[in-house]
Amino acid sequence: MGKLIYLMNVSLDGFVETPDRSLDWTVVDEQMHRWFTDQERQTAASLYGRGLYETMSAFWPTAESDPSLPDYMLDFARVWNAKLKVVFSKTLKAVQGNSRLVTGDIGDELAKLKLEFDGDLEVGGATLASAFIERGLVDEYRLVIHPVVLGAGKPFFPDLSHRLGLKLTDTRTFDSGAVYLGYSAV
Repeated sequence: MGKLIYLMNVSLDGFVETPDRSLDWTVVDEQMHRWFTDQERQTAASLYGRGLYETMSAFWPTAESDPSLPDYMLDFARVWNAKLKVVFSKTLKAVQGNSRLVTGDIGDELAKLKLEFDGDLEVGGATLASAFIERGLVDEYRLVIHPVVLGAGKPFFPDLSHRLGLKLTDTRTFDSGAVYLGYSAV
């Protein structure tokens, strides 16, 4: 059975977006884009909350047809469009493309998905990830920490009433100055 992996860009002070939901502080250059594409290739399906799904689906579904995009972005578009996206939302009525909407209990839905897919599942979106974290369902945390301090915004980790034990499993420094840290839950 595969792992549930939480992967996101994060500021040095722990935020995944600014208070106005901006992501313009991330520096996703060619090197990092290719790395993200490799991460996407290795997962069986992506789990999204409504917010990140809407952000991603506003651009990537049509990106493959944009000849002005560099090859590494077109490659990500091809991988992202082919990957099943399971969208957890109680407010959306429908999703588009290679996506499936689920509205049930996150623990029950995750159990079904782990039976359906042999490989790893990636959760994206801090709100959805928080619900999985609070229930102890995340197996790996993958943070791409950018050299910027935002001061406020949506945090990578939720407020927890308990300690979360982690073991460092992987690191990488990107040319942009961002640092990847991979941790497994212990």
